[in-house]
Amino acid sequence: MEIVFSIRTLRKTYRMGDVDVHALRDMDLDLGGGEFVVLLGASGSGKSTLLNLMGGLDTPTSGFIRYRDHQLSAATEKELTKFRREHVGFVFQFYNLMPSLTALENVALVTDIAERPITPDEALRMVGIGELKDHFPAQMSGGEQQRVAIARAIAKRPDVLLCDEPTGALDFLTGRMVLEVLDQVNREFGTLVVVVTHNAVIGEMAHRVVRMSSGTIVEQRQNIQRLRVKDLTW
Repeated sequence: MEIVFSIRTLRKTYRMGDVDVHALRDMDLDLGGGEFVVLLGASGSGKSTLLNLMGGLDTPTSGFIRYRDHQLSAATEKELTKFRREHVGFVFQFYNLMPSLTALENVALVTDIAERPITPDEALRMVGIGELKDHFPAQMSGGEQQRVAIARAIAKRPDVLLCDEPTGALDFLTGRMVLEVLDQVNREFGTLVVVVTHNAVIGEMAHRVVRMSSGTIVEQRQNIQRLRVKDLTW
């Protein structure tokens, strides 16, 4: 398996008044192409900080993080912007859709600047809401809005899909539908999918679970047989 993310002695420290908050402490981690990885841990464990560094949304205090031939820890803001545009799709807990645009238009915001996109129509069909393409966010449920957000993320055919608590604001059934879409993207496109969650059950659908606490990795577990979403025991 090709190593696409290589992370060594990664640290991230925030200054909060007179106090240093150590969000990540000497993190070492490799992630391979085509993996489905779950970052598991309680709030404050460093999961989202790590995700933001992997996505080029932030830079580390020390150590390095490399994506293939991109040295992210030494990149300029312009280089990070290019990296995000060309390689990364993001899915957040809250959907970040433009309320004045339809579902189709929200997805087209990405495809208009991507190098090798799939069409907005196709992306919406992939997540099962092609019939809602002319709906505005206010006309859709939370799960439908999250699927628009996923369609937007996958429409540019990203190499990496980074998901921060993608089911955190959803009810049980809707959350399962969202997880099924993420699983489909990983299996069909070979996209590296990284999901941040505090729900241990979601880890059963991953190739690997990375458990974090206080800014460090405390356990890594490989699933010999990853489960389909429908087979998870909630």
